[in-house]
Amino acid sequence: MSSSYLRLFGYNFFISAFTFGGGYVTIPMMEKYFVSYGDITKDELLDLATIAQSSPGAIAVNLSVLVGKKAKGLKGAFVSGLAAIMPSFIILSLVSLAYTAFQNNPMIRAVLQGMEAAVAAIIVDLVIDMYMALRREKKVLLMILPFVAFVANAFFNVHPLWILLGTILILLIQAKVKGGC
Repeated sequence: MSSSYLRLFGYNFFISAFTFGGGYVTIPMMEKYFVSYGDITKDELLDLATIAQSSPGAIAVNLSVLVGKKAKGLKGAFVSGLAAIMPSFIILSLVSLAYTAFQNNPMIRAVLQGMEAAVAAIIVDLVIDMYMALRREKKVLLMILPFVAFVANAFFNVHPLWILLGTILILLIQAKVKGGC
């Protein structure tokens, strides 16, 4: 395995092993390792994140596979995907062996609650970065839609599926109007 594949495996394994909270938390880590190394650009990472979240499956794994494919082709996708699922597989295997010990351990519960706070902070940072990127590109509709979706769900109990379908409809109408079709 070439050193670039080894690096790809190592970074994806590390990111998967040490990020808690799902796919959105992996985006800043991927930026740190893959954008700064020159494998992909920040815009490509955000595009790949959009594709990853709209694809079935775990966003973190989808994003790892997409970044691997963009950086090193099909072999890179395979290496990245394998690296992304291995830490979870290893950790869950070990946890399942000692489930009862972890279940009632107050120290483990406290650690997990602390991780929840860190994950929330990382997600807020990502949302701010994405908002600033949209603001620079002056995409007003895309800046407003997340707030409308939040209000619709939090205050009016609109199901996320209806919010998603409504957002798709609005964006399709916008594309048709802009395209002049």
